[in-house]
Amino acid sequence: MLRFMRNKILIPLLIVAALAAFFSFRYSNNINQTQKQKIIETVTKALEQGHFSPRELNDSFSAQVYNRFINRMDYDRRILTQADIDILSEYEFKIDDEIKEGSTAFYDKFTELYDKGSEETEKYYKEILAKPFDYTLNEEYTVGDETLSFPKDAAERKDRWRKYLKSRALSSYVSLKKTQQQRIDDNDTTLKETKTEAELEKEAREGLEKSMDFFYKRVHKLDAEDRFTMYVNCITNTQDPHTDYFPPEDKKKFDEAMSGTFFGIGARLQEKEGRITIVEIIAGSPCWKQGELESGDQIIKVAQGEQEPVDVTDYDIDEAVKIIRGAKGTEVRLTVKKVNGAEKVIPIIRGEVQIEEAFAKSAIIESEAGPVGYIYLPDFYANFQNANGRRCSEDVAIEVMKLKNANVSGIILDLRYNGGGSLNDVINMAGLFVDEGPIVQVKSSHSEPVTLEDRQEGTLYDGPLAIMINHGSASASEIMAAALQDYKRAVIVGSTTFGKGTVQKIVSLDEFSKFMKLNKEGDDEGIGALKLTIQKFYRINGGSTQLRGVTPDIIFPDQYEHLDMGERKDKSALPWDEIPAANYKMVSKAVDTRKLAEKSYARINDNETFKLIKDNADRIKKQEDDKTTSLNEVVYKEEMAELNATADRLKELSEKADKLTIANPKEDIAKINMDSTTIKRNEEWIKNLSKDAYLAETVNIIEDMNKMGSKVKIGMRSK
Repeated sequence: MLRFMRNKILIPLLIVAALAAFFSFRYSNNINQTQKQKIIETVTKALEQGHFSPRELNDSFSAQVYNRFINRMDYDRRILTQADIDILSEYEFKIDDEIKEGSTAFYDKFTELYDKGSEETEKYYKEILAKPFDYTLNEEYTVGDETLSFPKDAAERKDRWRKYLKSRALSSYVSLKKTQQQRIDDNDTTLKETKTEAELEKEAREGLEKSMDFFYKRVHKLDAEDRFTMYVNCITNTQDPHTDYFPPEDKKKFDEAMSGTFFGIGARLQEKEGRITIVEIIAGSPCWKQGELESGDQIIKVAQGEQEPVDVTDYDIDEAVKIIRGAKGTEVRLTVKKVNGAEKVIPIIRGEVQIEEAFAKSAIIESEAGPVGYIYLPDFYANFQNANGRRCSEDVAIEVMKLKNANVSGIILDLRYNGGGSLNDVINMAGLFVDEGPIVQVKSSHSEPVTLEDRQEGTLYDGPLAIMINHGSASASEIMAAALQDYKRAVIVGSTTFGKGTVQKIVSLDEFSKFMKLNKEGDDEGIGALKLTIQKFYRINGGSTQLRGVTPDIIFPDQYEHLDMGERKDKSALPWDEIPAANYKMVSKAVDTRKLAEKSYARINDNETFKLIKDNADRIKKQEDDKTTSLNEVVYKEEMAELNATADRLKELSEKADKLTIANPKEDIAKINMDSTTIKRNEEWIKNLSKDAYLAETVNIIEDMNKMGSKVKIGMRSK
């Protein structure tokens, strides 16, 4: 069986990976006008030559880029005034011409006005926060969106800042009052003195001022390179939401995120008012083995071996991580301030760090029909830089074997909030549950669809199977759910998925520039890469998952069900379409999803938690439509009480409901018991699973499948 398993999941398929995440990257050097022009020119050529469906560069495209950049940079309408917009409006329908010419006139003018506005508004907050707010006035603050107008002048902009700061201070003030009263009611002996309302109001403003101080330190660090990257991405995202530009230095972040592995020390960091603090030591990591670094330590300086240390005070997380990580086997020396105030230099040899939460893991749930297996898969991860690195298809196969060893009566594969990843691993993973045959169809711009198949005979598991999905399930997750739904191999439960039915690949703009002979004499600096949409994928039944996503066989209530989410929310998303179905055959004796749905809906309609979730969905929709929040303390507290009442009621129902009894596979016990951190993390995971109403209902569905005798016979590919 083990030999079969290895063969089943290691068959090479030479296909492009579906990369479903985007990260923010930075340059290491300043960018000049020549570089900007070259980036624009190269990106434009790459889009024309390689995009699945390149949009025409016309006035409509120009207007979309124009509005997208302004909305992204000043969403809350607190920096620019209407006078600024009047100046910028000259460029609204000219950006397409600028792109063709390699010009950045709009971007340059925007930067000039934005910097001026930032400098002016930075002076507001200290003046505004110097005086107490009057929370008895009937005022409202409107949260920014695309429909909010820009302030007509500087005076109106300043008043918008006043209301913005007042809304944040009010939230803090109400929270401080509530916390103090709770401590009084609990007879908290550590409460040395009771503060007056005036003192608490002042404390709220002072805390907000510190937060704004830190915010503007961040703003000043947002250099021209970062901002220009945002602008280029407004151009690429107008092509489609998943075509992204990023500069050269940090592509490795993308690879690390996909692999779940990096070289560093293995400590989780948190930024608190300019201080980088250790919040957790990752078990088995280099600093865990070294033993001196502890949770609560503040990192003051970082040195590369014997080199001069760098003071990291006021660094943000990305900047700190950048110099703490490094090549395997190299030394980093951290000067830390311990919790007791003492300073210490801790030398650590960098090594491989694996983030276990990024990998598949399983559990065993008790049920009337016997133990039910549960597999959590956060991403379709793969290490593209290391052929021997971890892959999700291999890991899931291992988890399936553990669950089969436990004689489970069914398996639940949880793909909720799984944003996708490696398409290769989707093929291999689907092949664990279906016999050889097509899994997905892929179509390039000017070619016939190609069917990607699982070519290995047999299956690893052929028992009852349920796949959990929701609005956060995207790309590779949608392929997996769609394929097993089309085969009638699994029952799909949850809510409609994200709707990302496109395939991306990473294109080196430096290599592309050389190939297209765009380089000029003396060009030696890298300009980065492009995550480019090159294909669309289709279900084996011919329909696309693009835009519409995957609709479950059994739909669960979702608190976000009334909101326009996922791919459907972006105007630049590629459209839905369909192609001829692939040649496949559904499994014999497939599960009757209609009967399963009837039984499930009867339970859902009688479940107080799901009833409350439905009510909350209506309330969330109302909040989404109403962008205003009250600045009157009494009204604000009433609004918060209504929202908190729902959350409190859900928590109460969760605590009262029968808990699932869950255990770890025996093969995982030694790893879980590695240290107190891994034990605690596992306990929290099991505790949260035990209270998951969606998981509990999915277990019920597995029980129904067993009662209905739904042990399937895998259908062979039709000839």
